[in-house]
Amino acid sequence: MKRISLITFLVTCFLVVGHTQPALQGREDITPSSDEILKKAYEQAASEHKNVFVIFHASWCGWCHKMDKSMNDVACKQFFDDNYIIVHLVVDESKDKKPLENYGANELRAKYYGDGLGIPFWLVFDKDGKLLSDSKIRAAGENAEKGKNTGCPATAEEVAFFIDVVKNTSTLNTLQLEIIRKRFRENE
Repeated sequence: MKRISLITFLVTCFLVVGHTQPALQGREDITPSSDEILKKAYEQAASEHKNVFVIFHASWCGWCHKMDKSMNDVACKQFFDDNYIIVHLVVDESKDKKPLENYGANELRAKYYGDGLGIPFWLVFDKDGKLLSDSKIRAAGENAEKGKNTGCPATAEEVAFFIDVVKNTSTLNTLQLEIIRKRFRENE
């Protein structure tokens, strides 16, 4: 009798789990949304007196990996860690990896005119969520909708722009900025 009760219990559990499994496969249940990620980042930035550096990327993106490798290079990782809460939002994944995407990330990228510009695309916010900069180089007088995405800075122009953004959104000194400049120029 105990075996029959145990088997009945196990079968019931299996059926309940089987029926709820599809709900667990939704992106919002597995992967945090962009809103959740940013909320935590802003809270951490406020408590640590930092800005938030958001990188839109995908697992297949070689330039995204170069961006991460450059920012995490031993020569300059501490500079970024001391000044920014760095978060990644997954977008543009291949069909079989769509569940990796953060819900709302594509909409956030579009809000800041980054859709269609390639990845990585990045934004820098203050602790309150105010946009301080983005990854677009603009000609004089161009508005927020215009500009060329620097992605992972590599060319002299892209790296100079990136260094200017970092200079204006961090407490890094000239020597530290030069170390970052040299590291990113290796990407070309």
